[in-house]
Amino acid sequence: MFWQKTQVRKSFIEWANGCKVISMTSIGTTTGAQRSDGRYSWSVLSHDMSVSVAPLYHEGQSCPEQLYYYWSYHVVIQNFGHEAVRLLKRTWVITDGSGHVETVEGDGVVGEQPWIQPGGMFDYQSACPLRTPTGNMRGWYHFESESGKTFKARIPLFFLRTNETRH
Repeated sequence: MFWQKTQVRKSFIEWANGCKVISMTSIGTTTGAQRSDGRYSWSVLSHDMSVSVAPLYHEGQSCPEQLYYYWSYHVVIQNFGHEAVRLLKRTWVITDGSGHVETVEGDGVVGEQPWIQPGGMFDYQSACPLRTPTGNMRGWYHFESESGKTFKARIPLFFLRTNETRH
């Protein structure tokens, strides 16, 4: 079973980001991949929910002189379970390069509390500014299944790096 879920995760990363994966590494249950377009993505599978995140630094919207660094991130959530689930809440833990940690909680994502059918997916884009050129994000989504079971699915730890801090 573990092998099958690993294969599902690998295939999902390749499909979800629309680019060929050129290298993959695993950190615990989180898989990181460098894509053929140079961007990185991270993915984790928990409670039959796959969550994949691909951040992108926006140099043109950032102002390092004013300690303002801006990233967007694309999230793809896929339901590998046997019943529909509804995304009720989110919890993000955001850490900047100086070690400052902020926890952000809220209902749904981007103003929605989507239902995700078995085999279905939901994706969205959001953004995160930081006061440092590096940082990371992680967290979890709170779901409820059609049968009323509630659970948390992990959001993988992923890294925010400016173009200058990648190398």
